[in-house]
Amino acid sequence: MKAFFRILLIVVIVGVFGGTIFYLYGKSKEKPVVYETTNAFQTDIVKKTVATGKVVPRQEIDIKPQVSGIIEQVYVEPGQQVKSGDLLARVKIIPNMLNLANAESRVKRAEIGMQDTKRAFDRQKDLFESGVVAEAEFQQYEMSYLNALEELQAAENNLQLIRDGVATSQGESSNTLIRSTISGMILKVPVEVGNSVIETNNFNEGTTIATIADMSEMIFKGKVDESEVGNIHEGMNLTLTIGAIDNLKFDALLEHISPRGVEENGAVQFEIRAAVQLAEGVFIRAGYSANADIVLDSREDVLALKESLLIFESDSVFVEVETASQNFERKEVKLGLSDGLNVEILSGITADDKVKVQNGKS
Repeated sequence: MKAFFRILLIVVIVGVFGGTIFYLYGKSKEKPVVYETTNAFQTDIVKKTVATGKVVPRQEIDIKPQVSGIIEQVYVEPGQQVKSGDLLARVKIIPNMLNLANAESRVKRAEIGMQDTKRAFDRQKDLFESGVVAEAEFQQYEMSYLNALEELQAAENNLQLIRDGVATSQGESSNTLIRSTISGMILKVPVEVGNSVIETNNFNEGTTIATIADMSEMIFKGKVDESEVGNIHEGMNLTLTIGAIDNLKFDALLEHISPRGVEENGAVQFEIRAAVQLAEGVFIRAGYSANADIVLDSREDVLALKESLLIFESDSVFVEVETASQNFERKEVKLGLSDGLNVEILSGITADDKVKVQNGKS
């Protein structure tokens, strides 16, 4: 009886061991690979490049004051339409104390001189009217008096200019009144009442009171890589896609390519500029980011194949064509234009040939 159980135990152990070996063998045995196939197809191929940039007004200017001082009043706000000559802001002048003192002193000296010449003029006038002095002698005193009056007027105007920024003789014209120099839309007003501003001069560009732009004429400014700039030229049509405006594309005409490139992140970029054709009823804000599609070349209704199915070896290109079920043969093909996904097939295969799809590719 013990011998029977011993034999049974040995049989069970051998069976388990054999079953394990068989199971592991079955798991390790690879299933045969079945490759899918596809065919070449007729399609249009368009080779294009994409330039990234933004849409900005063609004419955009900064309005700067002609005098330094403090903003006393602001009359406009961003988004408002203005015409050339419209009042934007008023500046209150804080005069230089040394210049003010000199101007006041000049006025006093001019008043003293005028009073002295007036007394002499009055005496000579009485004598002239009495026939005591000749007309020629009287005219000299008259001329001195008129010059003294002019000097007093000039001194008073100079004092007003230094103190108030405007002279009475100038009427409505004043450097303290900041006016628009073009017609357009106010894009930004970076100052507020109470802010100090600096006049524009040879040594300082001055404080910007407002930025104004003509929003009826927009341009696209973008950059193209040096590897593609040689394929574009002025007069080419562009298609703009603006991220902030869904489902709308805008036509543009390339009008400028920079003759000089700028290195950015290790690549040389060339700036381009294109005139945007605005769609009726669509408002484009200044600074919208945009992408411009530039068509470099195109083919219509040609035989094409997905680039992922190509096999490159040295200077030759091959595809694997099915000759029998799951049997493939390499065939060399000649390629034409490519758009990065599909490539034009010039020769080597036809639309009836079944091309092997490599594992993981389609």
